[in-house]
Amino acid sequence: MLYVGNTAPLTEDEISLVQSLANAFSTAYARYDDFTKLESAKQQIEASLSELRTMQSQLIQKEKMASLGELTAGIAHEIQNPLNFVNNFSEVNQELIAEMKEELAKGNLEEVKELAANLEENEQKINHHGKRADSIVKGMLQHSRSSSGEKQLTNINALTDEYLRLSYHGLRSKNKDFNAILVTDFDYSLDKVEVVPQELGRVLLNLLNNAFYSTQQKKAQLNGQFQAEVRVTTCRTNGKVEIRIRDNGTGIPESVKHKIFQPFFTTKPTGQGTGLGLSLSYDIITKGHGGELKIESREGEYSEFTILLPL
Repeated sequence: MLYVGNTAPLTEDEISLVQSLANAFSTAYARYDDFTKLESAKQQIEASLSELRTMQSQLIQKEKMASLGELTAGIAHEIQNPLNFVNNFSEVNQELIAEMKEELAKGNLEEVKELAANLEENEQKINHHGKRADSIVKGMLQHSRSSSGEKQLTNINALTDEYLRLSYHGLRSKNKDFNAILVTDFDYSLDKVEVVPQELGRVLLNLLNNAFYSTQQKKAQLNGQFQAEVRVTTCRTNGKVEIRIRDNGTGIPESVKHKIFQPFFTTKPTGQGTGLGLSLSYDIITKGHGGELKIESREGEYSEFTILLPL
């Protein structure tokens, strides 16, 4: 028996037992030390993960605000058109009212009726263009605020056409020399689709901005001897709504095509892109809407992005 104060020589069995106890203690201590190190490493990893998530949120917000900045110039152009109509028809109506007063004074009731009909028609046009301006402002506010993730029945053709014009006029405001042929082929038999409109709008804006950027780059490469074209089509295919955005720009090299949906990957020069646009777009379509986002491209010829949304 082993006990404190025992002076008798240890037997082989006792020495073996002591050695076993020593080995067990050594192993337990080593495991405790490893556990302590692992716990410390876990805490460091969790802290780093928290920092990365914060940075990711900031970068995503930065990307969203950048897309809103891209919209601003296009919105200014789009809202000017209905405002011009409102102002013009208001001026015409003032003239019509003056004429009506003259005709009333003369007792020409038939002329007054005709002028009143013109006045009513112009008021309807003022109302129409006022609502158009209102919808543009509401669209901008919807794009800028954080998405609730709530899906709404949405006219895909109208949404796509809206962002096509906003993107184009936004780029035109920055570069007056830039122009492109815009070709649309919409399937007007499409039913409304349940989507998160501001999120899908961000995807469309990103894809369209990229398309126009690509054609600008190609025009520069060819010393201006090039006619840019962006084609947008919608249709129903195999129980899904399909949106295609095709440009005749620089295309995407085959060697990097598999990387384009990866976060922070960009073919643009440093400082001209966050590398998050296509990554966010891919997540919005695939994770947010259960759809697909595909790319076909041939370097130097074209790029075509296809969005597939379930009905």
